[in-house]
Amino acid sequence: MESKIDELDGEFITTEPDVLAAYRYDQAGFCEAGKPAALARPRHTDDVVKVLRFAHEHRIPVVPQGARTGLAGGANAVDGAILLSLERMDQILDVDEINQTATVQPGVINSVLSRAVADQGLFYPPDPGSWESSTIGGNVATNAGGLCCVKYGVTSDFVRALEVVLADGRVLRTGHRTVKGVAGYDLARLFTGSEGTLGVITEVTVALRPLAEKPLTAIAFFTTSAAACTAVTEYLRGGRRPSVLEFMDKPSVDAVSAYRDLGFPEDVGAVLIAQSDRGAAAPEDLQAFADAARECGATEVIVASDQAEADLLIEARRLVGVAMERLGSRLVDDVCVPRSRLAELIEGIAAIAAEHEVLIPCCGHAGDGNIHPNVVFDAADPDSVRRGQAAFSAVMALGLRLGGTISGEHGVGTLKRSWLETELGEVGVSVHQAVKQAFDPRGILNPGKVIRSAPGRVPG
Repeated sequence: MESKIDELDGEFITTEPDVLAAYRYDQAGFCEAGKPAALARPRHTDDVVKVLRFAHEHRIPVVPQGARTGLAGGANAVDGAILLSLERMDQILDVDEINQTATVQPGVINSVLSRAVADQGLFYPPDPGSWESSTIGGNVATNAGGLCCVKYGVTSDFVRALEVVLADGRVLRTGHRTVKGVAGYDLARLFTGSEGTLGVITEVTVALRPLAEKPLTAIAFFTTSAAACTAVTEYLRGGRRPSVLEFMDKPSVDAVSAYRDLGFPEDVGAVLIAQSDRGAAAPEDLQAFADAARECGATEVIVASDQAEADLLIEARRLVGVAMERLGSRLVDDVCVPRSRLAELIEGIAAIAAEHEVLIPCCGHAGDGNIHPNVVFDAADPDSVRRGQAAFSAVMALGLRLGGTISGEHGVGTLKRSWLETELGEVGVSVHQAVKQAFDPRGILNPGKVIRSAPGRVPG
């Protein structure tokens, strides 16, 4: 294998062991990673073509990577692989103010694009929690979501067109720059969320929107999570469409308060944070939120008086990830259920935490029913690890029983591959395998991620 890799020359290729070691993992806990043979950091589509033609010819696995901020092991190395990092392909190629689109290379950071189009009076809504570091290519590969999904949708709702290098090195342009386009299969949607298993995305055209009004922000405090979940359904029942509606349970609030004092009451059982960006209608939206929260037992509702206070309230939600890191090792779950089952999910997770004697703080996008339970355990204690993994699986099983899905936005990777098969069922698995075989007959693209190879089918 090493002699074959030596044949792949180019200034963007390295086999330096220390560099390879630094690129082996994404941010998922307890997902295996193999020993890669090389790292490619191309700047141009032609470089990607070169890598994939070589890998296809020699049947060498290729693991596409963005910023490696994923939480499911989707960017983890496999033995003998070429790691294909798109981080250097970081150019904004075009911002079309008239047609309200932007065309970018995959390594463009989400927040960089958002700020660049804002300067031209436009708005790119998808904003995952990692928006200051995650790339547009990675967002497309995992169909990332974010705080604004409740109103604006996820990444796939904004992908217009893609340039994709296929497993054998051919370049496919698919999708449409137009608002409408139904000619042929919707391959752009198929590649979005495929986690690098069907092709390597080298250019993305996304839809933009006119810049939204500065949002108004409110926070409601509750004594129980159940009351907060009820407030979510009651508020949205009236037809309101907030731009943000976020949930934090008591362990999440406690973790954030320990990390940074935000002045929250000490007896908080749960928090809801709402925003409306409807301009003159925003005060009415937040009044409806306050009314629903109080009717459901909120102990206090605060509407931000200025932008600084609004930023502080949203910061409380964005700080959850970094605050959780101080609690110990984590398995970050990503279940999504119908909003009407949200209270059952939160209460069920609390029961799972008690049963397995682990801490499971919960936060997430309440307006979507998408919750991120963080299973916290001691990595140095084998029994704690066992209980943590059992609790993680129990949470996913609970989500499926409630009519939900194992992943609302983080993807499958290796972390949830077996659970994906449970969710899809036998027919769904076979269809996924057939699609994979059609696009990647030699099985070189991100092998072992998302879906297993068909039984008895040997790549090559």
